[in-house]
Amino acid sequence: MTTDSPSPHHIPVVVVGAGPAGLTVGNILRTASVDCVVLEAESRAFIERRPRAGVLEERAVQGLRRRGLAQNLLARAQQHSACEFRFGGERHRFSYTELTGRHHWVYPQPLLVTDLVREYVDVRGGDARFAVREVALHDLDTARPSVSYLCPDTAERQVVTCDFVVGADGARGVSRAALVPERARMARHDYGTGWLALLAEAPPSCDCVVFGVHPNGFAGHMARSREVTRYYLQCPPGDDPENWSHDRVWSELRQRLEGAGAPPLTEGRLIEKRVLDLHDYVVEPMAYGRLFLAGDSAHLVAPIAAKGMNLALYDAFLLGDALVAQLDGGDGDGLDGYSQACLRRVWDYQEFSQWLSEVYHGTAAGDPFRAGTTSARLRRLFTSPAAAAAFAEQYLGTAAHY
Repeated sequence: MTTDSPSPHHIPVVVVGAGPAGLTVGNILRTASVDCVVLEAESRAFIERRPRAGVLEERAVQGLRRRGLAQNLLARAQQHSACEFRFGGERHRFSYTELTGRHHWVYPQPLLVTDLVREYVDVRGGDARFAVREVALHDLDTARPSVSYLCPDTAERQVVTCDFVVGADGARGVSRAALVPERARMARHDYGTGWLALLAEAPPSCDCVVFGVHPNGFAGHMARSREVTRYYLQCPPGDDPENWSHDRVWSELRQRLEGAGAPPLTEGRLIEKRVLDLHDYVVEPMAYGRLFLAGDSAHLVAPIAAKGMNLALYDAFLLGDALVAQLDGGDGDGLDGYSQACLRRVWDYQEFSQWLSEVYHGTAAGDPFRAGTTSARLRRLFTSPAAAAAFAEQYLGTAAHY
């Protein structure tokens, strides 16, 4: 849906970005009969197939279900109750559901985005404008902010005035740039390592997520569907994916994921191969004037602990509800406390990501001291009930203070 007129018109909320955060906010607003428009730089077909994360925490799924956004997810997603660490040639299974009664859901982000787009556009009649160009944010510190963009059909600049702007357009979007550096601080951490991210046309080789801690480097195995598996291989930052042939990839995966009695890996064609230079960042505060950031616009967590999509959804739940409270009843407490409430969880997840990174990467660091402390952490995880409970709480995102 687009407008041919360059003159401004007013909509209460403009959402920039049609990822999990932006679409969830849009659906919450539509349910409350609050008008909004979602602007997205890519086409609908592109965002529905873009490969991304696939692990959802139980609290995130509960939040989607309460808002009527989890019907397909609940019917199609896999439930995982354990993960497995492999190190020293042995397999160590961590059954977190037995410990906590909670589990993870595996549902690839493209499927969730497809569900959210369909619900927002086709079911709830939401206004979404795809393939827009040159989005710009204006007058954010006033009571009448606006968003402008080039219409893909007419190449004319359209202007939408609004009460609030939701910036959910990711790490490279205009929303984050509107806050940093003049209006907020961005704290950044680089891990100094890379991961070769792989998608294989191959069924999962284990019934759970597998973490390989090996002197050659970390390896990860994560199911995406019954036919596709996500793998990770630690590599130098900035490495060229073309350095990793099919044979080299599978040879390293077999070595790094070895474990006594483990079934052989099911090999398949590699349909994605890219290098991620692992880093995190956090923007503080997550708001300026009438602009509120959500998802990767506000914070990035390296895929070490599979937290990114979950954080985006938690942001969206808080922000969507707060916007409805403000626009429907004039209650601004939720918006006033939005940034602080989100950042408590964000920093906890960042700390856990750093802790887990040392577990994954310490053995391969070439430093006997780091290798020794990594071994101590792993031994403690499987011998201390207190350590196991603390890990499960962070891994599942169940801390009571969230």
